[in-house]
Amino acid sequence: MRMTVFGGTGPTGLLLINQALAEGHEVVAYARTPAKLPIRQGLTAVQGELDNAEAIAEAVRGSDVVLSLLGPGTKKADVPPLITGCRNIVSGMRKHGVERLVAMGTPSITDPADGTDMRIGLMVAGIRTLQPAAYDAIVTNGQIVRESGLKWTIVRFPFLTNGPRTASINVRNVGGKGGLRLSRTNAAAYFLQQATDPSQVGRAPIISDK
Repeated sequence: MRMTVFGGTGPTGLLLINQALAEGHEVVAYARTPAKLPIRQGLTAVQGELDNAEAIAEAVRGSDVVLSLLGPGTKKADVPPLITGCRNIVSGMRKHGVERLVAMGTPSITDPADGTDMRIGLMVAGIRTLQPAAYDAIVTNGQIVRESGLKWTIVRFPFLTNGPRTASINVRNVGGKGGLRLSRTNAAAYFLQQATDPSQVGRAPIISDK
């Protein structure tokens, strides 16, 4: 498959790209700083900012799936462009008829299938209080993806770790039994799986190691 990856220069994004290339996929990585990407056969780096709608549209043209790992980092200045970037990704996909979108989210994005989990509720409340800009960006992007008309899946991450890949991944909604830790290797593997698995289209699962 041909895949366009956003957020590929982060730790999870690099794992995703390496896994995709190992499986023989063609990867286009859109990045502000392409020098952070590996030089690998099958990988094409496209330099650009998230407010460059034309460059983003060109990056997704001809791809079978778009995988977006864009999310708030530690710098406040990086948060506002995330919403613009999400809108531009959706617009570019519509323009070029690319239907499948797998986007990273967090439990701050709610889902109609969610139940109640006090641990997750406290986690979300903490983010909303301590990082309101990041919270708003995550929630807004979730709405943009849901209203895109695309074949979308929002994969909600809890706390990311550098742990190993496990034999299985716990896929659930809020209220289901499971932990709150997810190795980046598992996150990348699940993201890549969604490129060819339609079972979660229109859904927003939370995934964890256990």
